[in-house]
Amino acid sequence: MALDPKTIETAGDELFEAWGANATLAPLRDRYDGIDIVDAYRIQERFIARRLEQGARIVGKKIGVTSKAVQEMIGVFEPDFGQLTADMQFEDGSTLDLDQLIQPKAEAEIAFVLKEDLNGPGITPVDVLRATDHVRACFEIVDSRIDDWDIRIQDTVADNASCGVYVLGEDRIDPRDVDLTLAGLLVEKNGEPCATGVGAAVQGSPVNAVVWLANTLGKLGMPFKAGEVILSGSLAPLIPVADGDELVAHIGGIGSCTARFAKLGGAQAGAASTKESANA
Repeated sequence: MALDPKTIETAGDELFEAWGANATLAPLRDRYDGIDIVDAYRIQERFIARRLEQGARIVGKKIGVTSKAVQEMIGVFEPDFGQLTADMQFEDGSTLDLDQLIQPKAEAEIAFVLKEDLNGPGITPVDVLRATDHVRACFEIVDSRIDDWDIRIQDTVADNASCGVYVLGEDRIDPRDVDLTLAGLLVEKNGEPCATGVGAAVQGSPVNAVVWLANTLGKLGMPFKAGEVILSGSLAPLIPVADGDELVAHIGGIGSCTARFAKLGGAQAGAASTKESANA
């Protein structure tokens, strides 16, 4: 039985408050009897609505849990999606403040930046390539508001697909100039290799992941818009990060992306309205 609107609102508000306070909650599946994936997306919608009220601006979407390696790590076995807001985006080489995150892990992936709208359902891989202005190497730093990453699909969906922040590489490549299926990944952590992967790890191709999301959102009346950033999913297992770490992702034919991590004091932490002030 679906959760009632008041319960949906309460759960979404809990996640919003946890996000603002850099805190975690007990898994939703243990506290809301009968919660299903439809309920979880309704909770996500409430969570994001609270952020929009505080000045957040949606700039794209993320696809999560697309590779077998990530599915096995976190025990979630179907893709999901979340919303990207302007304050989540950082440029290549940025130092990310660990005091603004809770329990971050890094994913190396391919970001698609659109030049045309995509209105599903009925979107094909050719449509995605035609609508994409360029692809870039990317790190998504996933971050869970659920205690100890103890998640199942309902928990991560409600928690905006465990979105944290993301870093975009500088190189901008026409996706028709590279075989995204065969694009090889090497991630270095503090100068040492720590992960490898390939485009085919993401639903056979990152393009397929974008097709899935375009069609899934199309059925919900949520088209992709020109200019949006679409994060297509991790090519390798999640990478824990700590103070002083530097990650560099090299993706064949696409380029590189660097992210650094440090405890900078969390000057914006603790109040959701302050945390969103960067959106202006």
